[in-house]
Amino acid sequence: MTILVTGCAGFIGFHVAKALLARGDTVLGIDDLNPYYDVRLKAARLARLSGLSGFHFQRADIAEPGMIATAAAAHPGIERIVHLAAQAGVRYSLEAPRQYIHANIAGYLEVLEFARNLGTCRHLVYASSSSVYGASAALPFDEADRADQPLSLYAATKRANELMAHAYAHLFGVPATGLRFFTVYGPWGRPDMAYFTFARAILEGRPITVYDHGRPRRDFTYIDDIVAGVIGCLDRPPAAGDMPRLLNIGNHRAETVGRLIGLLEAALGRRAVVRAAPRPRADTPATCARLDRIAALSGFAPTTTLAEGIPRFAEWFKTWHAEPAEQDEEFMQRSVA
Repeated sequence: MTILVTGCAGFIGFHVAKALLARGDTVLGIDDLNPYYDVRLKAARLARLSGLSGFHFQRADIAEPGMIATAAAAHPGIERIVHLAAQAGVRYSLEAPRQYIHANIAGYLEVLEFARNLGTCRHLVYASSSSVYGASAALPFDEADRADQPLSLYAATKRANELMAHAYAHLFGVPATGLRFFTVYGPWGRPDMAYFTFARAILEGRPITVYDHGRPRRDFTYIDDIVAGVIGCLDRPPAAGDMPRLLNIGNHRAETVGRLIGLLEAALGRRAVVRAAPRPRADTPATCARLDRIAALSGFAPTTTLAEGIPRFAEWFKTWHAEPAEQDEEFMQRSVA
């Protein structure tokens, strides 16, 4: 089976593509390698995918009209799409709002148009976010809860994606499933995420900024559990004529940021230097996913606790931090520049 994975050099996209290749699928990966965070990390992920049988890569900006179809022209028979390319980050959307409209709205429109015209598309699975729930205080978050009061432009673009999927299913029969990701962490993660920035600062002896004394709670979800959930949903397309599904994908545990910091300190063998600050207005106080719907569909049952996942991340991170992959920088210049 040939599967299109957008954002294949990103954190989740890399792991999903690797898992699909491991089971024998052919993967066409698209990524524009934008410099929102260290491109060496994206190149390092991509270098590992490029050594695997069945992987094909195209560097492209999916928001450019027709670019996806051009990239896919040499790969007929695409049956499924995993759309993970996006401009990520809640706080950055306050600084660069146009990048979110370009990548998350215009880019997603091009994905929908490609799926609509493909002819062979049996399922589009795309990334939404727990951010769509806004400041809801009712935990755990349920897919039936209100999602019309976003706290950031990032959240607004993800809710817009869900509504666009509904319109394309109604008008053109595009079969889609939106996954509302909660806080995903693990090896090869995103450097803009709190656990990653905390780990770097702790190792370097720099202070970390901790909001609201570490009381905010997050549903931290380990990457291997996320991959199992994504692929489990991908393999179960909606029935013909069904409206798109919206599913939480998380860990069903709300852990404090303070506990996260304590686990990082233990795994890295160093104490954090903490600088207190008030919680930003764009941040949700707490998140926790109700998982009944995704469990009923695919049997999704996350198994990795934060106490298990953070040491695995820390083990990878210490190696990456010490040797930020000079060979992968060379690969980037040679293959994807």
